Amino acid sequence: MERKKELKHQYREIEIIAGVYQIKNNITGKVFIDSTRNLKTINGVKFSLENQTFHNKELQSDWSKYGKDAFLVDILEKLKKEDSPYFNEKEALKELENKWLEQLQPFRERGYH
Repeated sequence: MERKKELKHQYREIEIIAGVYQIKNNITGKVFIDSTRNLKTINGVKFSLENQTFHNKELQSDWSKYGKDAFLVDILEKLKKEDSPYFNEKEALKELENKWLEQLQPFRERGYH
């Protein structure tokens, strides 16, 4: 029982890191970019793709067609949180995502957006 309490405590102590990630199709070169307030949720994204429930239908279709080994999931950038009462994590994360969308241009034949 003590071990369980210790593990729960350790889990709560782990810092939650927000950031932007990409899922790249290594066969077609197409890219999907998204942001999350907790980068640990990327495993949930992979789970959704594996279970045919991902919200982006084109990416889901390619994942089903080519298989998970055809894709690479990378963290593009972690959000640097500011120690300020005016810092809005949600807005800052959206700005970071938009920066990567502008930089990589994953639209039409180049991506899943």
